[in-house]
Amino acid sequence: MSTETKVTALHAGAPTAASEKTFFKVLLAISFCHLLNDSVQSLLPAIYPLLGNTFHLTLWQVGRITFTSTFTASILQPLVGLYSDRHPKPYFLAAGMGITLFGLLTLSVAPTYGTVLLAAALAGIGSSVFHPESSRVARMASGGQHGMAQSLFQVGGNAGSALGPVLALFVLPRGQRSIAWFSFVALLGIIFLANIGKWAKDSRVRQSQRESVPLSSHTTASAADPYHPVLPRRTIVVSLVILIVLMFSKFFYLSSLNTYYTFYLIRKFHLSIQNAEFHLFVFLAAVAAGTFFGGPVGDRLGRKVVIWYSILGVLPFTLLLPYANLFWTTILTVIIGLILASAFSTILVYAQDLVPGKIGTVSGFFFGFAFGLGGIGAALLGKLADLTSINFVYHVCSFLPAVGILTVFLPNLAPARKS
Repeated sequence: MSTETKVTALHAGAPTAASEKTFFKVLLAISFCHLLNDSVQSLLPAIYPLLGNTFHLTLWQVGRITFTSTFTASILQPLVGLYSDRHPKPYFLAAGMGITLFGLLTLSVAPTYGTVLLAAALAGIGSSVFHPESSRVARMASGGQHGMAQSLFQVGGNAGSALGPVLALFVLPRGQRSIAWFSFVALLGIIFLANIGKWAKDSRVRQSQRESVPLSSHTTASAADPYHPVLPRRTIVVSLVILIVLMFSKFFYLSSLNTYYTFYLIRKFHLSIQNAEFHLFVFLAAVAAGTFFGGPVGDRLGRKVVIWYSILGVLPFTLLLPYANLFWTTILTVIIGLILASAFSTILVYAQDLVPGKIGTVSGFFFGFAFGLGGIGAALLGKLADLTSINFVYHVCSFLPAVGILTVFLPNLAPARKS
């Protein structure tokens, strides 16, 4: 095996063997664990109507719950990713799910609003530990199909998020303490993740035995990647800033739907809580369905094409949404979910291609930034809704995808070729 091939494999943040073979069993397992993790994580926003009635919360206070969860995740994920780049820790996978489990149990017995915030913080910490290392494992098992692997990993998470409203239908009639039953879901995830962590550890050991080059990705950051040549530092920095702005557009808009869509439907169309939860499930299911397509298409046609389509392409539908009746609201949110969902996995792999050899750091930063934007968006939009109305919030947010025009300034990165 040539030195150039070795360096390319290390840039991918994976063993060389991973670039020769796609480990679909591992990809499916890590995607399933992402589903378990995000299903219990998404239970929190899905039961906001219950918590709102129990603790007599304003929309501003509801937004602060989301902010607390996402703020802890956004602060810690880049740090976890940076640390795991230098010292890979496969057991972080199971540890993250364990923290989430503890957060669930805390939420089930929370006697005060402050305890609910503590449970939300624990959920955020669990995500911050789980996501960077699991994203690295997905890339390790990708066999060079980085977009496909990341999309498959992400679709598990989005499918889990879509299950939140379904899980809420179990919790709502039974009360807050029934949340504790979902600790068994987290426990199942811990068992799976312990085995995935062992695969990742064994894979690194086998690679270390085959190759004389070091496995620490930070020692190869300066080497050239023949698929994605090293760009000027200024181009990389400007591109990362543009990606951050695009993520701001995506996650602020998604926050308006994830956090306040049920309230919007209840207040505008006078739906019951259960009916509103069903509509939220339909939207989140569309997000899950749309997630997978961005990565494989980006592998074939280029990430920039998908970013164009997924951000700017959703603008006409977001502009129409505030004026739609209930039927068209349902249709439009499905279309918005399908289109917008392809953005994140594509942006993440594009960023990994821009900064090869820093998979954990890039993954942690972008996951953390995504969580942070969602939390800040939830808090600010909740305050704006209290001051004005939810209808006004959706009018304001409808223009956010227009920033997708900035995609024109991103460099064209050729689709990755399989070995």
